[in-house]
Amino acid sequence: MLNPKRKQNIIGKFKTHATDTGSPQVQIAILTEEIKELTEHLRTHKKDFSSRRGLIKKVGERRRLMKYLKREDAKSYDDLMSKLKV
Repeated sequence: MLNPKRKQNIIGKFKTHATDTGSPQVQIAILTEEIKELTEHLRTHKKDFSSRRGLIKKVGERRRLMKYLKREDAKSYDDLMSKLKV
């Protein structure tokens, strides 16, 4: 779970305009950080199947958002993928 300060840092880094909190770029960046945290958690807690299910849901949601962004704005998609190193 991301703390609010870290989440605001991510939003500030990837926002597309001044009051942006829900654009696909921001959502993908937040999901990427959450996926990284859950992956680290699951490396130490191998039998935590409820967290594993949450990780799979987040990966699927990020994949759908990435597919949407690529379809709607390919340049923005390429920029985001290079920044996130996904």
